[in-house]
Amino acid sequence: MAVGVQEMLDMLFDMVEEAKSVPLSGDKCMLERDRVLNLIEEIQAKFPMELAEAQKLVANRNEYIATTKREVENLRKQAEMEVQRMVSEENIFNQARQRSIEIVRQAEERSRELKRSANEYCEDALRRTEEAVAEAYDEIKRSRARFRAVAGGVSPSTGGRVAYDASKEG
Repeated sequence: MAVGVQEMLDMLFDMVEEAKSVPLSGDKCMLERDRVLNLIEEIQAKFPMELAEAQKLVANRNEYIATTKREVENLRKQAEMEVQRMVSEENIFNQARQRSIEIVRQAEERSRELKRSANEYCEDALRRTEEAVAEAYDEIKRSRARFRAVAGGVSPSTGGRVAYDASKEG
């Protein structure tokens, strides 16, 4: 079963949320260290895959632009061939020139539109990927901080000092 980073972060959140409270310790809880660490390792392993997906999007965009350029070049060549074929008479030649200019203009306009569309699509996809990766990364940092605080007896609300535990007195 393929599980994404977001789902794994949700699982980690649920683990912390459902963890048993430590008696007389306020908001501290106990977690299975190996289970939490394994989940964090899985999340870290997924990041390169999501980055690879973003790189694939960029590669697809570049391929799309290259294809469009080839199409434009083919259209230009077709226009030039059409012009050369019609050179036989002055009137036909002038018509061919006007037509080739129009074809080139249309091809360039189409090329600009295709390039703009490809850039917008890739920008949107990369933005969404970047936001998802940043959100996942922030959640990991917060989860690790909470985990470290819980595992080490350090409370984030006390500025990193060890929390007082009355059961250790006397």
